[in-house]
Amino acid sequence: MTPRRLSAADPVALEALNAMILRSKAHWGYDAAFMQACVAVLRITPAHFQHPCAVLGEAPAYRGFVQVSVEGDAAQLEKLFVDPAAIGTGAGRALFDWAADVARAQGAVTLGIDSDPGAAPFYERMGARVVGTTPSEAIPGRFLPHLLLTL
Repeated sequence: MTPRRLSAADPVALEALNAMILRSKAHWGYDAAFMQACVAVLRITPAHFQHPCAVLGEAPAYRGFVQVSVEGDAAQLEKLFVDPAAIGTGAGRALFDWAADVARAQGAVTLGIDSDPGAAPFYERMGARVVGTTPSEAIPGRFLPHLLLTL
């Protein structure tokens, strides 16, 4: 499968998606306690499908997941995760481009991104710039880079 082939995310395959998301987060070398603290925040539920989302690959071997929300002229990259085996293959770019395209199509002129610190350089390569920080939902006292992309 080429990295560009994305399809609509299927809420039936949540277990496979959540497993891939946790593998993606663990890629940054976090310890078990940190990962456990993140599980509830990272977990995809049927409610997540109220916003546009897409997957790369097929269950159970998903290579990526992306979700974006749009309110007025501002979009937010809600989630973007790449299976560690697919990092460096163009999967992240395909997922990011999909999110930006969906945001533009819905009238957004900016895309906000609250990023894992390890992933921030990727978003900068995509054209986003760090504009501040945002508190972590999972780890009290931790702050994440907040980036903005002009669409």
